[in-house]
Amino acid sequence: MDYILEMRNVTKTFPGVKALDDVTLKVRPGTVHALMGENGAGKSTLMKCLFGLYNMDSGQILYNGEQVTINDAKEALHLGISMIHQELHTNPHRSVMENVWLGRYPRVGGAKSPFVDHKKMFKDTKKLLDSLNLTMNPNDLLRNLSVSHAQSVEIAKAVSYDSKIIIMDEPSSSLTETEVAHLFGIINGLRKNGVSIIYISHKMEEILKISDDVTIMRDGQYVGTWEAKELTTDLIIKKMVGRDLTNRFPERNPSIGDELLRVENYTSPNPLSFKNVSFTLKKGEILGIGGLVGAQRTEVMESVYGMRIHNEGKLYLRGEEIVVKKPIDAMNKGMALLTEERRRTGIFPLLSVKENLLIANLKDYSKGGLLSNDGMEADSVEQIEKLRIKTPSTKTLIRSLSGGNQQKVLFARWLLTQPDILILDEPTRGIDVGAKYEIYVLMKEIAEQGKGVIMISSEMPELIGMTDRIVVMSEGRVAGIVNSKDTSQEEIMTLATKYVG
Repeated sequence: MDYILEMRNVTKTFPGVKALDDVTLKVRPGTVHALMGENGAGKSTLMKCLFGLYNMDSGQILYNGEQVTINDAKEALHLGISMIHQELHTNPHRSVMENVWLGRYPRVGGAKSPFVDHKKMFKDTKKLLDSLNLTMNPNDLLRNLSVSHAQSVEIAKAVSYDSKIIIMDEPSSSLTETEVAHLFGIINGLRKNGVSIIYISHKMEEILKISDDVTIMRDGQYVGTWEAKELTTDLIIKKMVGRDLTNRFPERNPSIGDELLRVENYTSPNPLSFKNVSFTLKKGEILGIGGLVGAQRTEVMESVYGMRIHNEGKLYLRGEEIVVKKPIDAMNKGMALLTEERRRTGIFPLLSVKENLLIANLKDYSKGGLLSNDGMEADSVEQIEKLRIKTPSTKTLIRSLSGGNQQKVLFARWLLTQPDILILDEPTRGIDVGAKYEIYVLMKEIAEQGKGVIMISSEMPELIGMTDRIVVMSEGRVAGIVNSKDTSQEEIMTLATKYVG
C-alpha cells in the first residue's frame, strides 16, 4: 500500500518525560486519518515534530516515499504540509484576504516592491474561497466572523500553500452541530481533491463519521491503526485508556439541601445579551446551564461572578441579598469560576504548575509578608497526586502540559480556595474521555460536601448525565428548567431553539 506520509520510530524526550516512544504513523493519500489518545498521549507532540515545531530525538519521516528532514514550519509548508492549531492563529483586526496571504502578499511590480497588489490578493482569495464553497467576502474583518468562519479562513490559508497534508488539531471543539456539518463538507471536498487530513479529536461520534483510518496512541506510544469502519466508540475508548470504561458518568445519589444561590431577573445593559434570567442553586446540587452557542450562558454566569455588568436583577446567597461588582467580591463570598478559554483566561503560561495552582490562594502561605515555600510545595504535590496531574515536577511550566492536565491544575487552583459555589464553563472541552471522568468525579465529590456546582456545557449527554436540573437558555432568556433524570436531548434542543421573546 502506498502512503503519502510515514513517520517511523519517532522518539521525543523533554526534561523529565518521554513524550514519544518509538511511534509510527502511516497516512494514505486522499484520506482522513484520525489521531486519538488521552491527553498527554503524545498526539500534538507527534504533529509538532511533523510540522517542524519540535525536532525529533530519533526517527524518520518519509513524504511521498522519500526521506525528508523538517527543521521548521517553513520547510513543512514548502513540502505541502500545513497545520491548523486548536487555538486559531488569526489576526482579528485584519481582513480575510490579509490573513490568508499574511507574509506572502502579492506585490505591484515584483517581489521586492513595497506596494501590495490588493486587486490580485482579492481575486486570488475569492477564487480560493469559491473552491471551498465559502461565501465570506475577502474584505471581511476576522473579528466580525464566527469561530467556524475564522476556522474556515485557516483552512483556506492551508489550502493556499497547495498542501497535500493538512493537520487539524481539535477543529470542532468550539463549533455547533451545524458548523461541524459545514466543516465536514469542506473536509470531504479536500479529500476528493486528494488532500490527506490528519484529524485530532476526542469526539468519538465525529471520528467514526468522518475518518477513513484511526491511529490510537497511549502514554507516548503507538497502540495501533485500524480502518474506522472496524471500530466502535467502546472499542476506541478501551484502546485509548487500556481498560473498559463501562460508565461514562459516576453514579450519584444526590442529597439536595436548602437554597444556596438565587439569581433574580438578571439583565444586561446590552439589548442583544441576557434578559430577565432567574434560577436557583441548592446545596449538594449540580445545576446545568444548556443552550446553543450564542444563548448567552457564559455571559450570565460571568455577570453573576462580577466579570460583566448587569443593570437589573438581584443576587441572593443563603437567602440574603449580596452585591457582586467584581470577581474579588464573588471570591470573598465563596464563589469560584473556571473559565471556558483555559489558555486565554485561565492559565498563566509563563508560570510553573505550582504557581498556577496557588495563585488564587497566596494569602494562606504568607507570613510576615513572605511566602512559605515549604507549605506551597507540600500543597502543590498533594493536589498533583490527588488529581493525578501528569507533570514532571511542580516547577514545570504549565504551558508544557496537555490540555487535560492544564484543566486539572485550574480545578486544583479553585479547590484550594474551598469555594461553596463552583462555576464551571465547558470544563471538559478538548479533553479526553479518561480525564473527563476524573473531572466528573471531582464535581460529584464537591456536591457531596453540600456545596453547589454550576456547569455550562454544550454536550447534552454530559448535561443529562452529570446534573440534577438544567437551565436551558435561548437568545439570552431562560427557555425552561428541566429535571435531568426526566428529560431528553430532544426536549433540551426544543427549548434551546424556542423563541422566548
